[in-house]
Amino acid sequence: MKEIELKLQGKIKRLTNSTFKFDKRVEEGWFSAVYFLKSCRIAENYKPDNIVTTQFFQKGHAVLCGTDEAIALIKTFAKNPEELEIYSLRDGDKIAPYETVLTITGPYQNFGFLEGIIDGMLARRTSVATNVYNVAKAARQSGVQKPVIFMGDRDDHFTQQAGDGYAAYIGGSTAQATHAMNEWWGKHGMGTMPHALIQLFEGDIVEATRAYHDSYPDDDLVSLVDYNNDVITDSLKLARAFGDKLKGVRIDTSKNMVDNYFLRNADLLGKFDPRGANPELIFALREALDKESYQHVKIVASGGFTMERIKRYEESHVPIDMYGVGSSLLKINIGFTGDNVILNGKPEAKSGRAYHPNPRLEKVE
Repeated sequence: MKEIELKLQGKIKRLTNSTFKFDKRVEEGWFSAVYFLKSCRIAENYKPDNIVTTQFFQKGHAVLCGTDEAIALIKTFAKNPEELEIYSLRDGDKIAPYETVLTITGPYQNFGFLEGIIDGMLARRTSVATNVYNVAKAARQSGVQKPVIFMGDRDDHFTQQAGDGYAAYIGGSTAQATHAMNEWWGKHGMGTMPHALIQLFEGDIVEATRAYHDSYPDDDLVSLVDYNNDVITDSLKLARAFGDKLKGVRIDTSKNMVDNYFLRNADLLGKFDPRGANPELIFALREALDKESYQHVKIVASGGFTMERIKRYEESHVPIDMYGVGSSLLKINIGFTGDNVILNGKPEAKSGRAYHPNPRLEKVE
């Protein structure tokens, strides 16, 4: 967890405006709630000299992400942004319920229309970062961090990949499925083969893997082994064919399928749920590989993994070396609120809200 903890101690350099590809229509208010636009116009006409402070917070324990993006948004689209005073925590900071993470001070009409957009940015990025952090924490056993691959490309609109990938990186993912997911933090996507590649070779997993290895000889050779719903048989075929070159096998068995291993060993059934990439199947795979001296072959598991499921597997010492996780990491379960809490240097806020100073905030230049 050392790398993850470094991220969470604010060691990451802030992203800049050049990182983000904002839609220019933000400046026109196209993405702002109409009531913000109307309020800005009224403020400009009736209270142009008022100076307000807006603070942003959320209500749970979380890993903050989206501050750099929000700051860049403000600097790009606020009116006279150089006159605004901005204080912020950093992406990767652990935050507490109701802790102030960002404040903006200046004429309301110059930035107020961005409030909802900032809330949304912080909500999405912080949700993903926190989800990934919790999954990575669950995948740590006896002080050893097992890698987590962020595989969320098929679970949301493709335009979200860069931001979600960065948030997943902040949260502690080891690798990501697409190049776009790595765009903001400077690496490339990783992956080996989908079921489609094996289908092209009529289910011959050895020939599909050989074609992959011949095409990408510098990649670590990790083969997908559930295409024929017989992961132990096919894993052993691969290990015998490729020996030390085979670095790992990935199990992605559907939760609606029972692997053929159990159909051949029906006496094992009746004591557990035999569907999907279940612990008993993975234990049996590890035992089969080790029995033929293929201890070097790692086991990667994917398909429906959540923090809770990973935690159960780790507590049971299921011999998984790496997890691939997708949809559960993209749940937006954290909401942010922006409140105007100071007016012309004096406390002024709606009932139930007040300015909450935070000594951890850094002034943004």
